[in-house]
Amino acid sequence: MGKVKLFTIGFTQKSAEAFFGLLREAGARKVVDVRLNNLSQLAGFAKRDDLRYFLKAICEMEYIHKPEMAPTAEILEFYRKNGGEWEVYEKRFLELVSGRQIEKLLSKEEAHMACLLCSENKPDRCHRRLVAEYLGKKWGNLEIVHL
Repeated sequence: MGKVKLFTIGFTQKSAEAFFGLLREAGARKVVDVRLNNLSQLAGFAKRDDLRYFLKAICEMEYIHKPEMAPTAEILEFYRKNGGEWEVYEKRFLELVSGRQIEKLLSKEEAHMACLLCSENKPDRCHRRLVAEYLGKKWGNLEIVHL
């Protein structure tokens, strides 16, 4: 396969209209949910069953949940309780995904034109960016587009 194009998006601070519009305009074919918890009432339109329905009805997209690409509850708690030391979080998370060999959980073909989803509005300090970059290093020839 040639170049793989992978999108990322966070749902917070976005209206449903903006969120689904971004996905549709980008041409994404499926959403790969990389959140640990996708059932929270705080997720609004991005709660698992609602999101699966909306993606199909609005965008004709598939929904896949890959919690193996999410940080553990312990890593999240450590990050939140220790003042957000991003460098420590990043190191621990990358060790986790490397050990899990997440590059084997999603093929390049499945990833092409897919969009990694988590809650963070921006990718700067978000594990979806780390997942995308990790996959890029493992696979090579990966174009990452943050929506």
